[in-house]
Amino acid sequence: MADTVWLDQRQLDAWRAFLLVSSLIERQVEQQLRDDAQLSHQQYEVLSRLADAPDGELRMTVLADVALTSKSGLTYQVTQLEKAGLVRRRSSAGDDRGVVASLTDAGLERVRATAPGHAGLVRTLFVDGLSDDEFDGLTRGLGALVDWLTN
Repeated sequence: MADTVWLDQRQLDAWRAFLLVSSLIERQVEQQLRDDAQLSHQQYEVLSRLADAPDGELRMTVLADVALTSKSGLTYQVTQLEKAGLVRRRSSAGDDRGVVASLTDAGLERVRATAPGHAGLVRTLFVDGLSDDEFDGLTRGLGALVDWLTN
């Protein structure tokens, strides 16, 4: 691998810090959602994306994109949420192959009950440890990475 450009120490330190912070935050968020709502983080993400959608429903393909999961992973999560009575699926009007996921009243109530604790934990873990300037820099940096990776 003669053409490999290795990370310098500053870059390696940043990468390792990113991995550690991501892991620490994910573990605590996952535990909070399990304790407070009996949901995985992925399930909460599906419910919250549906709650934000017009009429509380999205095509499964769109939901997979916004919930940042694979189509097969989404199908599994929606099946679990459907069994719990929090989501329902139906065929898309005018497209027999398309499937729409809809939030049930129970699903909306679960999101509403869980959101304050979830938002509080995210604020504590992700926002409060940084100054306003540091947070602005993080926001710009993450935005640049999102643009780089999605274009």
